[in-house]
Amino acid sequence: MIPIEIPPNTIMLRGIGYDSNVYLFRDGKEGVIIDTGTGIYWHRYFEVFEREGYLDDLEKVTILNTHEHFDHTGGNRKFRELLEKRSIEVKFAAHRLTADAIEKGDDYVILSYAYGRRFMPHMVDIKLNDGDIIEVGGKKLEVIHTPGHTAGSLCLYEPGEKIIFTGDTLFKGTVGRTDLPTGSIEDLIESLKKLRHLDVYIALPGHGKPIANWKENFEAIKKALGEF
Repeated sequence: MIPIEIPPNTIMLRGIGYDSNVYLFRDGKEGVIIDTGTGIYWHRYFEVFEREGYLDDLEKVTILNTHEHFDHTGGNRKFRELLEKRSIEVKFAAHRLTADAIEKGDDYVILSYAYGRRFMPHMVDIKLNDGDIIEVGGKKLEVIHTPGHTAGSLCLYEPGEKIIFTGDTLFKGTVGRTDLPTGSIEDLIESLKKLRHLDVYIALPGHGKPIANWKENFEAIKKALGEF
């Protein structure tokens, strides 16, 4: 696996199989891992982290889930275990609605049944709301609540580098499906209205390639969905 480095703070690992992309955003001795895939290929991601030295000198890591689906959360426990073996302090974070689903561990809501697996529930240390700020070293990630794909979906925006992590809210030329538990097309359209005017240099989705032109991508989404 070849990592994609997005200077100065972000590492992207493309998801294997049905896994979400896995991101590491770090500054100084602190980092945020955004989504962990299904957990099936955890060793592949950590091989890259170890080989490239991306975890070196980290003291604190927040594992943040953009929403509760198994392809984004199934690796949570294994990631925590491996980070703690390196004496890194680990906390879990998610929007409060996503946190509720993770703590309850409902396989129907989390969709783990679709992978023939059971989700192991766990506590979420940091329950986020719209507008919260996650401090990572000297950087700040702004939480933007973007319901639609799920009720607790969120995006993370770093205004200094103009980077946004979009989870499954939107992808290149399209959006996340809304016909799964807690999904809503009406909510998604309102979330898109909230996002479209942001000043974004590069968008990093939950699946697929980075999105280099934010405005053009919204035009493609508008053609797919109709005006919003």
